[in-house]
Amino acid sequence: MRRGDKPVNIEVTEPIKVEALDLDAQGIARLAPNEEDVDQSGKVIFIKGALPTEIVTYTITSDKARFSKAKVRDILKPAVFRAEPKCAAFGVCGGCTMQHLDIRAQVAMKQRVLEDDLQHIAKVKPEEILRPMGGPTWEYRHRARLSAVNRSIKKGTVLIGFHEGKSGYVADMLACEILPKHVSDLLPKMRKLVMGLSIVDRMPQIEIAVGEPEDPNSDDPKKAKPVTALVFRNLKPLTTEDEDLLRAFADEHQVWIWLQPKGIETVEPFYPKTGKLCYRLPEFEIEMPFKPADFTQVNHMMNRALVSRAIRLLEVQPSDRVLDLFCGIGNFTLPLARKAKQVLGIEGLATLTTRAKVNAEHNGLVDKASFMQSDLFEVTNETIASWGKADRWLMDPPREGAMEICKALAQLNAHQSDLLPKRIVYVSCNPKTLARDVDILCHQAGYILSSAGIINMFPHTSHVESMAVFDRPSGL
Repeated sequence: MRRGDKPVNIEVTEPIKVEALDLDAQGIARLAPNEEDVDQSGKVIFIKGALPTEIVTYTITSDKARFSKAKVRDILKPAVFRAEPKCAAFGVCGGCTMQHLDIRAQVAMKQRVLEDDLQHIAKVKPEEILRPMGGPTWEYRHRARLSAVNRSIKKGTVLIGFHEGKSGYVADMLACEILPKHVSDLLPKMRKLVMGLSIVDRMPQIEIAVGEPEDPNSDDPKKAKPVTALVFRNLKPLTTEDEDLLRAFADEHQVWIWLQPKGIETVEPFYPKTGKLCYRLPEFEIEMPFKPADFTQVNHMMNRALVSRAIRLLEVQPSDRVLDLFCGIGNFTLPLARKAKQVLGIEGLATLTTRAKVNAEHNGLVDKASFMQSDLFEVTNETIASWGKADRWLMDPPREGAMEICKALAQLNAHQSDLLPKRIVYVSCNPKTLARDVDILCHQAGYILSSAGIINMFPHTSHVESMAVFDRPSGL
């Protein structure tokens, strides 16, 4: 019988060997082909909780003509790289789906994903594979957006956490191992706080941003502790009693509370009214103030390593003019300004461009770092010409990649190649769009892919952060 999308629950006791793993951390197995299989390759089974090389039994949860989805039932032969998940919410929470896989195997898998995408999509192999970069595997996430849902007023329960896997439901979690411990410890306390508010059913989200200590060398414990901001999205005005509860919570747990009554532009500090939220890049003597709603990397330690490697690979000289595309609040621009003669940071969002200018002033770099707002998804060769000549570019686009920029570079290669940068360092958070852009840069814009490798910015997740270096061959 052929089944469609309706959930099923079929116990399969015939053992099967798992051959591979997809980016959702599902084991991939294949049934032996039968007469009905046109290509005689056998039906694919995606098994949640199973790892490559394991022999398992499973329960089918969704059955289609060409593949089935399942969850592991019994592990008859475990993989040598299987690990014990640390988080109590593993398997329910939609994050950290790779906790059952040893961290070294996670890194190897992500490196393989990058190399496979480059080979199959771009038809290119890097001249050098960069050594994978890794850092802390727990308590590394300094930014998070938590959902809050009123599960049952009668039961007195509010759930605050991440969503369940591919679900609109919020996971019932009292701790999170990838959040800093002091933030994880706040989860049950935030439940109680939200439950006590008059707008309990109109407080759908809490955003967390953790900054570095205001003064790590201070004898004052408050100044030596990380600064933690909580942004409560309040869809209705707070009552006086609500405000008192939030102030008391802030005082007791030493957090900085912000409110967001409407869109992201309405985020403002509530209590205390002032504070200092920042991260630092000590190698470049940079202190980067930011607001809780600003885009920043979630993993501060890995961001330091990422910036350091990118600038080292760019090989910036004191006489260079550099472009930093998708510059955000200046994460790469300001360190680059310590090395180059001049850096132009270009960003699509006006709010981030404004923050970048403020940060340049904060670090005394207004004479070396300038910023402009421009839509980097609508770029032509004329646009690039208007930016002026720069031999070194750094690009750090969002998941969509930088296809229009790469196309414009290809046009310049055919008509005005003297405007092309000699070296590009491309930081990517999506290996597929990176590979698509590599295809354009290498096969149309005249670049070679000198090196590429991954950065394990988000351990235990399927997120693949990577870096690629492009060079113009000598003589072009």
